[in-house]
Amino acid sequence: MQGQIIPQPKPGPSPSIKINKPETFELKNGLKVMVVENHKLPRVSFSLSIDNAPYAEGNKKGVADMASALIGEGTTKISKDAFNEEIDFLGANVSFGASGAFASSLSKYAGRVLELMADGALNPNFTQEEFDKQKAKIIEGLKSDEKSVPAVAERVKGVLTYGKSHPSGEYLSEETLNNVTLADVKQNYNTYFVPGNAYLVIVGDVKLKDVKKTVEKLFGSWKAATAPSISYTDPKDVQYSQINFVDMPNAVQSEVAAINISNLKMTDPDYFAVIVANQILGGDFNSYINMNLREAHGWTYGARSAIGGDKYVSNFEASTQVRNAVTDSTVVEMFKEIKRIRTEKVSDEMLSNVKAGYVGRFVMQVEKPQTIATYALRTRTQGLPDDFYENYIKNINAVTADDVMRVANKYFLADNMRVIIVGKGSDVLPGLEKLKMPILYFDKYGNKTDKPASKKEVPAGVTTKTVLDNYIKAIGGEKAAKAVKTVLMTGTTELPGAPSPLAFTLKVDVKGKSSVELAMGPMSIMKQVVGDKEGYQVQQGQKMAMEADEFKDAKASAVPFEELTLLTSAEPKLTGIEPINGNDAYALQANADTVYYYDLKSGLKVAEAKTQENEGQKMTLMTYFNDYKDVKGLKFPFNIVKNVGIELDIKFTDIKINEGVTDADFQ
Repeated sequence: MQGQIIPQPKPGPSPSIKINKPETFELKNGLKVMVVENHKLPRVSFSLSIDNAPYAEGNKKGVADMASALIGEGTTKISKDAFNEEIDFLGANVSFGASGAFASSLSKYAGRVLELMADGALNPNFTQEEFDKQKAKIIEGLKSDEKSVPAVAERVKGVLTYGKSHPSGEYLSEETLNNVTLADVKQNYNTYFVPGNAYLVIVGDVKLKDVKKTVEKLFGSWKAATAPSISYTDPKDVQYSQINFVDMPNAVQSEVAAINISNLKMTDPDYFAVIVANQILGGDFNSYINMNLREAHGWTYGARSAIGGDKYVSNFEASTQVRNAVTDSTVVEMFKEIKRIRTEKVSDEMLSNVKAGYVGRFVMQVEKPQTIATYALRTRTQGLPDDFYENYIKNINAVTADDVMRVANKYFLADNMRVIIVGKGSDVLPGLEKLKMPILYFDKYGNKTDKPASKKEVPAGVTTKTVLDNYIKAIGGEKAAKAVKTVLMTGTTELPGAPSPLAFTLKVDVKGKSSVELAMGPMSIMKQVVGDKEGYQVQQGQKMAMEADEFKDAKASAVPFEELTLLTSAEPKLTGIEPINGNDAYALQANADTVYYYDLKSGLKVAEAKTQENEGQKMTLMTYFNDYKDVKGLKFPFNIVKNVGIELDIKFTDIKINEGVTDADFQ
């Protein structure tokens, strides 16, 4: 009948989930074993997890890292090379760490693969030679992290949230690692790599009775022991929301994280309401924070939030990475969304969509044998009720809009948050200081420090022309610079995951032409060419022409010394003095998108900041010029570090002037 309101159908009961339980048994030494038989595919996996309580290592932070690096590097029975060769021959995957091991293979090799995993885990061959090799590798990684804004942000977040003496707050450094000896690693292994809190989960094409005999044979001799459990005072939240700022002058964007402590446990009555609330706030793509910062404003590629649900203290965190210019606005909008979920009821549609997403993912996962094992392990280690996962869907669906608002006020503490920001102080502090929020300053290791110096004024008498003149004089003089028609620079750089260094070749012609190529042996990985009338890039065999504006900018800088051109242009503007890698440098705005930095003392160009737009997002890419050396009376940087999403550390071995370059190089 016209005008009649048809009532919406009421939701039916939650689907009933039956979760199979693994077969379990326990060895006399305390090792708990869970077996999930699944004969659909001829594969099997073995996962050894040692569920010890976290512990701090103090001035020997790095003992567990070294243990992780050394376990599995050969055994007392098999050499490292022979061990790895056999794993490769069997087509298996085996890995080790300070808190367990993992292996997977075809089921026909399962017996031997488990034997190898057990041998690697229980009979590690700790040698001084391997210790020194792994330590050097870790130190190399630590050194590269010192310039990494995300790495510094992670370290400082731990220190400020938990404190340096807490297991979650202490950090690995070259200093603490140098305090660690091989004897310390052996003691750590004997103390913590023990079966008292250990679980072996076996999933796949195996039979319980057969695998039980094998496990008893391989792990029965593991000496019974339980690792010590040390308690720590829980960290406290700040009394009032505040910004904790770390200045990194090389930052091309800001790392922003709003954090408070959480003691949420999976056994808490609030657990399901909290994970739903977090999903609404920042847990997935359509969340409040992401839709605001990414979709509405276009400030970031992604903004997320997360909250721990462990048996130990953890935290709530909402975080993102944004360009410098919008750092202060990001803080405002992040708090706006946190306060929104605390004061406004979530819409029925949003709540329903989030629940449906959880239920859908849960149903898809629950059929997998590995999931059964994971749930069983979590039930034991987290002390969950036996029917926790059978009731999972029911408990998700029971969460109401009132529940979401209630737990948001309890767990997302808008009035007691640390907003930890790691960024370029000279760019972002003026905006942050306008917010009604106290700012405390810390160094890269979480120590309190003074406010970083802001951009300094240029002294009287220093002009764009004097800075450019000083640069040209510093490299060898105008006459020598103008005599350069072509430059050929060859060197190497490394890419993450690449088996060997890549060859880097740069060719430049005074007529505004350039060629840059990365190659692995005879194979070109990437090439960019700026020719007479067009420019292009070739990557993975795909050739892409430059846009007109991009070609114009590239051509302007495709000369041996752009400063000779800048001297005759009215566009460059001297904007101030900024710190670059600890030293003051004049900042020269060459054009709308590019800033060059010239060291106050040497006059040499030490950095370049270039703003680029990609998929609607603006990013500033930094290049650093180091290690200037003389080549035929002119100074050139023999080390260039380019930030192109990843850091390319290019070391030049040869630079040729007016030789080795032809017009054919720019076709």
